[in-house]
Amino acid sequence: MAVTANLDKLLDKKFEDLDLHALPNAPVDALAGVSRADAEALAKAFDVKTIGDLGRNPYIKAAVSITGLADASN
Repeated sequence: MAVTANLDKLLDKKFEDLDLHALPNAPVDALAGVSRADAEALAKAFDVKTIGDLGRNPYIKAAVSITGLADASN
């Protein structure tokens, strides 16, 4: 079964037609609102070069977990 989702608002226009399974390998600046300069800073600070790198980054995952727990406890 194929997974489909409209991710247009999350992606830069030129990446909107990319297959879902290809997106983790797309550069991090494929995300809407992430500039090339932001992508370069992420690469320098955390060795994040792709959407997959960002999503799997232990610091990002820790921040998301902490925020989720804090939000759920309200």
